[in-house]
Amino acid sequence: MGISQYIKEIGRGKEGARSLTRDQAADLMGQLLDGHVSDLETGAFCLAMRIKGETPEEMAGFLDATHARLHRVEDAGVPVVVLPSYNGARKLPVLTPLLALLLAREDVPVLVHGTATEDRRVTSATVFAALGHEPADRVEAIAPGQCRFIPTEVLHPGLKRLLDVRRVVGLRNPAHSLVKLMNPCQGPALVVGSYTHPEYAVSMADTFALTGTHALLLRGTEGEPVADARRTPQMEAFRQGQRVLLQPAQEGALTSLPDLPRDIDATTTATYIRAVLDGQQPVPHPMAQQVAHILREVGHHAHAH
Repeated sequence: MGISQYIKEIGRGKEGARSLTRDQAADLMGQLLDGHVSDLETGAFCLAMRIKGETPEEMAGFLDATHARLHRVEDAGVPVVVLPSYNGARKLPVLTPLLALLLAREDVPVLVHGTATEDRRVTSATVFAALGHEPADRVEAIAPGQCRFIPTEVLHPGLKRLLDVRRVVGLRNPAHSLVKLMNPCQGPALVVGSYTHPEYAVSMADTFALTGTHALLLRGTEGEPVADARRTPQMEAFRQGQRVLLQPAQEGALTSLPDLPRDIDATTTATYIRAVLDGQQPVPHPMAQQVAHILREVGHHAHAH
């Protein structure tokens, strides 16, 4: 059938474009993920949405289609912490693997999912590899205390294809927001969402509230779901559509700086992470606070269910 009728609605420019309903958005994303759409239509969709921007209802529909198609992680009976890792490191070391392993040490099941979306950044996947954690080649239940990195294409190849459009056209598309909002688990989970620009804080919060996702939202380090090791960001929880402030942003001048590695390559970052896990280096205070908030939310989720 194609998606030309939807492109006519969303592609009328910033002022003339009309938003899709949740059901229309789900149908559109379903066709994209299933590979039923030409490359030309896919590019037109990506550019039109880039100009228009996604509404919470559209993003909820995109998530509905994605969740219906993902190879979802089996329910192990306890809440899984989900860390979407897509931005990687440009100026600071990518410490999402450290956050994941600190949580796993607290007997929490942790799922990190991601793929490289830009070639010049250091990714969590390469840091995990340097730590001896190989990526999963299939989806299966994650036990308490276990950390698993699952590449996006293992969760769904069509989602990886949509993310890879960025390499051709040079612009992000709704898939780059979608992967930071989705829950790849069949059972209870806490999705740790992150943003870099304030407008995404608003849209992500509205989508979490609309979909009833149990989530923690913060301004991440270069778009990764980990608190900046130098300064504590604001952190909020979303519980069944209700928004709760957990941590205000740290104000004022920095009084101390963590001893972060200056080189951000995967090997150096992995060496630093090992030093923190072994107690040779302290856990950066903002990250320790984030771990504490996540553990409380996991406990809150388990108690609520």
